[in-house]
Formats: sequence, C-alpha cells, structure tokens
Amino acid sequence: MAKIFITGIAGGFGLPTALALLARGHTVAGSVRRSGGKNAQAVASLASAGAHIVELDVTDTASTEQGLAQAIAALGGLDVVFNNAGIGAYGIQELMSPEEMAQVFDVNVMGVQRVMRAALPTLRAQGRGTVLYTSSLIGRVAMPFYGTYSASKWALEAIAECYRTELSGFGIESCILEPGAMPTAFFEGMVVPNDHTRASGYGDFAQVPQQSAAGLAQMLEATPQQRPERVAEAVVALLDMPSGQKPFRTVVDHTGVGPQIQRYNETLHEVTRTLMTNFGIEQMLDLNA
Repeated sequence: MAKIFITGIAGGFGLPTALALLARGHTVAGSVRRSGGKNAQAVASLASAGAHIVELDVTDTASTEQGLAQAIAALGGLDVVFNNAGIGAYGIQELMSPEEMAQVFDVNVMGVQRVMRAALPTLRAQGRGTVLYTSSLIGRVAMPFYGTYSASKWALEAIAECYRTELSGFGIESCILEPGAMPTAFFEGMVVPNDHTRASGYGDFAQVPQQSAAGLAQMLEATPQQRPERVAEAVVALLDMPSGQKPFRTVVDHTGVGPQIQRYNETLHEVTRTLMTNFGIEQMLDLNA
C-alpha cells in the first residue's frame, strides 16, 4: 500500500479521492489552507477515516515546505504526490486584472512548483515515486471566458511534461488527470473580474458569461454521471497499475467532449516522441525504475 500526499484534500476532487484511497488501504495525508471554517466538516470526515491533515498554503514557500515535512513524518515516508489544489477563474479576458491573473497562477502553477520542490528530494533519494496532477479538458483547448484558468492549466501541462522527462531516470513517474467540468464547490471560489468600467464597454455582451455559466449548470444537472467520484475512480485505477505502465494522461469526462481531447492527446504524444527521437533523447519519455 502506498503513502500518499494530496493537496487540496478537502475540495471537490480531493475529498472523494482521499476516502476512496483510504478504503483501499492506502495511507493518506493531505493539505488544507485552514482546517476550520468551510473545511471543518470535510476535515472531520477525513480525520475519522484515518487521513492525516496538515495546514499548508501552496502560495507560501515556507508553509509548503513545513507542511510537506509534517505530512512525510505522519505518513512515515512518501510514495505518491497528488498536485490537486487549484483555483478557477471566469470572465471576459480583458476585464481580468494582472493581479487577478497572478492570483490564479500563484495557486495553479507556482503552487505546484513549490510542492514539487518540497517533495522531490525525498522521491529522488529513494529512486521511486508517482506524481499526479489535476489539469482540465480546458488545459488542452481554450474556451471563451476561461482564458486565465486555461492559461494556468496549459502552463501546468507544460511543467508536467518537463517533469515527466527530467524525473524518469530517477524512477519517478508522472500522470496528468484531465477532468471535464463537474459540479463541485470549485465554481463557488472562482476568481471573477471586478472591472465594471471596462465591462460597460462590452455592452450587452458583458452578460454573456453569466448566461453561458447558467447553460453549463443545466448541462451538468442533465449529466448525473459527471461527478467528482469519477476522478477518484481514475486515481485509484492509476495507482493500481504497476510502476512504468501508467498512462501519462487520463481524460475523465462523460459529456462527450472527452474522446476529442483523447484524440488530441494521442496525436501530441506521437509528435512529442518523434521530436525527442530526433534529438536522441526519447528514452527520457519512459520510466527508468
């Protein structure tokens, strides 16, 4: 059984994933920014199920390093890191201030880098490990009003691509999960632009994002199989696979969009392998356990 650390463990994907892994007999630790407030009920459920909870802010380097150290001590080691913490953003792109964009990137991109820098010395020293990342279908394609969020997930995908190759020789495998939109509290905490002056310049179009969001909510309500538990099932399935045999990308979607993203991924994988073969470094794509 694995020793697993999950960022954002009390969130929409983190909670069901942690409970599913605990039910399988894994040892799980996870982070929350604060254990009280809106997280209190989820933290209590996780603790009663046997999870170790640490307070950790991925936007703060010292907090991340201290939280990882506490988690590794509680787990008695580390086998799996699940970079799951994230924040959304939604709105007309021009209206998003640089500060609002920076807030999203600080969590979704730099936050992952802080976690990796805190965790990788342990994984490299032992010569094995698995790193999971929560990306998104719109980390592969861009949709109107999701520009800032998509950009952060595109950046995450690039970082994961590099970690995949740079860590494979140390026995560390990398896996990206790409869920479609799902009904979680994630939507309640999204960064939205607050630039009413610029919004007035868009006239009636300024109302379109709200109308589009309402349409998405209706679609999710009509697709009951599109639930966070699907992500938990995907994580469990990945960790059940032998080292070196896990797919690099896993699409988790039941809206009909997933197969198109899967085709895109397969083509990119072929292009990536061809490019790296031309440079004589294709072996970096394969785990050297």
